[in-house]
Amino acid sequence: MPRLMEPEDNGSTIDLDALVDWCESPAFDPSCEDGLAAAAPMLAALARNRHFLADAAIAELKTRCASQRHHNPYSAQVMLLRPPAGKYVLRAAFWPAMGDHVVRASGTAPFLYHVPHDHGFDFLTVGYLGPGYGSDYHDYDAAGVTGFEGEAVRLRWAGRSWLHEGRMLLYRAHRDIHSQLPPERMSISLNILASPPGQGWRRQYRFDTARGVIAQSMTVASAQLLLELAIGCGDDNAMDLAEAFVCQHPHDAMRLTAWNAMGDVLERRARLEHLEVGAGSDSPLVRARARSMVENLQNG
Repeated sequence: MPRLMEPEDNGSTIDLDALVDWCESPAFDPSCEDGLAAAAPMLAALARNRHFLADAAIAELKTRCASQRHHNPYSAQVMLLRPPAGKYVLRAAFWPAMGDHVVRASGTAPFLYHVPHDHGFDFLTVGYLGPGYGSDYHDYDAAGVTGFEGEAVRLRWAGRSWLHEGRMLLYRAHRDIHSQLPPERMSISLNILASPPGQGWRRQYRFDTARGVIAQSMTVASAQLLLELAIGCGDDNAMDLAEAFVCQHPHDAMRLTAWNAMGDVLERRARLEHLEVGAGSDSPLVRARARSMVENLQNG
């Protein structure tokens, strides 16, 4: 279960600028769990400021959300509190209730309700407004997990809780899994996310908790999409690049993308040879995918 943070409540409040100044100081090192946890008293003090978020929203509306449109890579569910500074991200997340218009119009998928998933980064979160979303928690040990779809993972049930106003949790990357439950009414949480180097390649998984397996990798880097596009267009240079990536790219996800994309454009005989080579790859993801495909072929 995420780490429960209980910073001392001395009644003090700060504004957003004060939190940003502190996060930019040498006192803040979100590259490790304890370093991120050190921000708990500052985030709690901001959460006690009951006006800053409305003031920030009004300021955005006056500029037609220019800053959000320019800097915010997230969906409309998220309001960036400041443009990303490199080592961390500050944001507010909105959690609608089932009866709210946005859910009735768009469904629950954009909010990942009832979708067991982990995160590829540590983050600190506090309930700012409303009863908060609920979570059914599991945890797992990422050591030895390859990350392919259908991979068995030992999950441990860790309970249920709600992120009500003032409750603060520290989610640990590739350890805490939660399936979020809609709040009884619109709720808001404030987050400080660690943003480590290579964040775009850190994987996030959806889990099938009933079967105890990884159901899907939920993250795709833009470079993966570009490579698939180039190969799909029949570019010889793209095939050469994909072959190099399969052999030596530093990230296993890209090696699998390149291997899959190459196989998609091969004729049947060449594709069978491609499967055999993949089954002996030193990439765990490529090897697992190839062996699964070979097994499916053998089983008809």
